[in-house]
Amino acid sequence: MRIIFATGNEGKMREIRAILGDMEIEVRSMKEEGLVLAIEEDGSTFEENARIKADAVAKALAAQGKTEECVVMADDSGLEIDALNKEPGVYSARYLGEETPFSEKSKDLLRRLKDVPEEKRTARFVCAIAAVFPGGEEVVTEGVVEGRIGCELRGDNGFGYDPIFYLPEHGRTAAELTDEEKNQISHRSRALEQMKGEMLKFSPGLCTRRKVRENM
Repeated sequence: MRIIFATGNEGKMREIRAILGDMEIEVRSMKEEGLVLAIEEDGSTFEENARIKADAVAKALAAQGKTEECVVMADDSGLEIDALNKEPGVYSARYLGEETPFSEKSKDLLRRLKDVPEEKRTARFVCAIAAVFPGGEEVVTEGVVEGRIGCELRGDNGFGYDPIFYLPEHGRTAAELTDEEKNQISHRSRALEQMKGEMLKFSPGLCTRRKVRENM
């Protein structure tokens, strides 16, 4: 049994592997599995887009006769800014074009928010994860982390909009957190932690290393 995650984003895969690192299961990206798919993410919500991607990869693996070996997962995540009517939302990756660097996307959002006072710069990262289990059962989990948009890019860690997403309780942006700190509180980690529970319901044999160590 292994997890095939529907992404080619290396930063995201590092994060996913770290969060799922206490499970006795291999995690591979779609690219590592040799799948090259053009998936149209035309859903209106994060959940819909996650399901679209997971279903597309599951069908591709089924065509290769691999569905009995894999749990297929896909996520859709993004940044919702309240003062901008929850933009960029499901278009977070495509905002200003997929080839535009996130640093430029972030600067544009800061420009649009330049006259918005701090108390109204509330925002959140949202992540929906869809999983298709062997046999076709599908489960979706969601994680959210609340924060606000800062006034400048800060920090060199993380990826995406992390440098402008300020976490008041930490006094830093997401890009100023260490990987370990971020993986404890991120929207993706919250969705994946819920998914771990769903996986153990599906297959109790997928015991985590942490539980094995506790029982030694």
